[in-house]
Amino acid sequence: MNNERMLQLMQNKMKHIQQYLIRLGASRADAEDIIQDTVYKGLLYLDSIVPENFSAWLYRVAINQYYDMLRKRKRIEWLDQEPTVEGSEIPEQILLRKKRREEIEHVMDALSPIYKQLLILKYELNFSYREISDLLGMREEMVKTYLFRARKQFQKKYGGLYDE
Repeated sequence: MNNERMLQLMQNKMKHIQQYLIRLGASRADAEDIIQDTVYKGLLYLDSIVPENFSAWLYRVAINQYYDMLRKRKRIEWLDQEPTVEGSEIPEQILLRKKRREEIEHVMDALSPIYKQLLILKYELNFSYREISDLLGMREEMVKTYLFRARKQFQKKYGGLYDE
């Protein structure tokens, strides 16, 4: 593979990892710092990484660095991203969508980190069970079981918002 093609693939993968880190709760600046460190480590250990596992290895390094950063800071910063607004929407629809998003974020924050991570990987990033299993180093059956539990817990907590 030529250097230009490899650079293009690496940039694309880093963009996906950055979006994932932001979705996990990293600020854009923190995600960029983590990406830089991840690329550095990837290039440093390139010879010792199995090519088929390189993508999963990059994700794992980035996730570990993110959690290390959180442990050091003892706080979580959430990036409030507004969905795109079409010109035909009325203000009430915009407010309802924003409120629903805040409720979902609140419920996601209440889930265990592994459940939150699995739901984001499966339903926001559209990873397959196999990809999630490779990324997290879990058996595919375990991923399916944890995702089932995560969905049930999410439904219970989200439904509980309206039982009050």
